[in-house]
Amino acid sequence: MPLLADIAAGFADISLPQIVLVAAVALFASVVGGVAGYGTGALMPLVLVPMVGAEPVVPIIAISALFSNTGRIAAFFRQVDVRRALIVIAGAALTCVLGAYGYSRLTGVGAALVIGTMLILSVPLRRLARRSELKLGDRGLAAGAAGFGLLVGGTAGSGVILLTLLMSAGLQGAAVVATDAAISVVVGIVKVSVFGMAGAVTAQVIALGLLIGMIAFPGGFLAKMLVDRMPVHIHTAMLDAVVIVGGATMILSAFR
Repeated sequence: MPLLADIAAGFADISLPQIVLVAAVALFASVVGGVAGYGTGALMPLVLVPMVGAEPVVPIIAISALFSNTGRIAAFFRQVDVRRALIVIAGAALTCVLGAYGYSRLTGVGAALVIGTMLILSVPLRRLARRSELKLGDRGLAAGAAGFGLLVGGTAGSGVILLTLLMSAGLQGAAVVATDAAISVVVGIVKVSVFGMAGAVTAQVIALGLLIGMIAFPGGFLAKMLVDRMPVHIHTAMLDAVVIVGGATMILSAFR
């Protein structure tokens, strides 16, 4: 089986302890993402960049997100707002292609700077959006989706922007998580297609993407069990701190 051989080859330069670490963080991040709506794209780069470098990180997360978000859709299927999901997909599809293609042209230093900067900015952006109480109609949602598409195509950790758009459009609670997941699956397919055509989907990218995705798939169901029991503000504050420190570390490492 050539595909299985390629996947096995992708793990050749990764030790067993590193694989276990990636799997553990993937499960934790998927649960956090299922509860808060974001987390995987913010946490996984902190583990992956020191291991494989910055360039393959966004393609790896794009592949893994297909699994984790499918799990969330299955867990929260009835809460998906199909109409708003279609509006965002229509607005984000083309700009996502542009963002993914632009990222595929970056060097390792450029990729580290992009990911690190986006991670750091995601924290104040989320807090600012929450305080502004912005309200969006369908046209505003579509316009915001275009900007989201450009960022999500070429960065990791930009999922907080989609959450902000959906909440500003009137969605709340599980509907936000479910609709975010539905949109992210389609956007993920677009990103993986662009990265594949650009030659950025290597055996290592596929192997790690599948590992993270399969471990993260049940995270949506675990999150559903926790969503009414865990105070969201506690893990959100912890996640913010980790994201800021990790993003700063990536930026500093790009100049070494």
